[in-house]
Amino acid sequence: MNAQKRGEIFRRLKELNPEPTTELHYRTPFELLVAVVLSAQATDKGVNLATPRLFATADNPKAMLALGQAGLEQYIKTIGLYRTKAKNLIATCRMLIERFGSEVPRDREALESLPGVGRKTANVILNTAFGQPTIAVDTHIFRVANRTGIAPGKDVLEVEKKLLKLVPAQYLQHAHHWLILHGRYVCKARKPDCPTCVIRDLCEYRHKTKAER
Repeated sequence: MNAQKRGEIFRRLKELNPEPTTELHYRTPFELLVAVVLSAQATDKGVNLATPRLFATADNPKAMLALGQAGLEQYIKTIGLYRTKAKNLIATCRMLIERFGSEVPRDREALESLPGVGRKTANVILNTAFGQPTIAVDTHIFRVANRTGIAPGKDVLEVEKKLLKLVPAQYLQHAHHWLILHGRYVCKARKPDCPTCVIRDLCEYRHKTKAER
């Protein structure tokens, strides 16, 4: 895919949704961190159903640590892997208090030192909470990048590096969310909705679906 075509793809995605953002509900970097950790192998909708009651009680590391693992589990038990996530979040709260002055750090290395926080989660925090032009490659972005030809790669890290190199600078800040939303609602895994896709004439996928009669 050439640079001109790639630029036009992002121009159209921007025109469709000028200010995209995460579908997770949050008010602070800490709440976003908690929500992203909870969203692993779970849906944003499921996380959003659980977090209002949790954040009403514990919206900062000290308050969440005071709940203890068992107490936290009661708020998030509707979410998959909730016991492991509660354990990691309690450990994360302790580290935030002891090492980072109860603030969510703004650099990747520090973020990835937190229990349950990997590269993808760190990228989401850096991009969404702190406005850094990073891209967290999840299953949606990996699929869209490969299927369309925007930035094909054999693994998530390769796709991330290619996107950071190939996405035009003026679109890099929001590319993360444009690609996720496109993969979630249009370029779906089992049956992409090619007939309604705004970039269908630019996409290099050879097996485009046709409109149903």
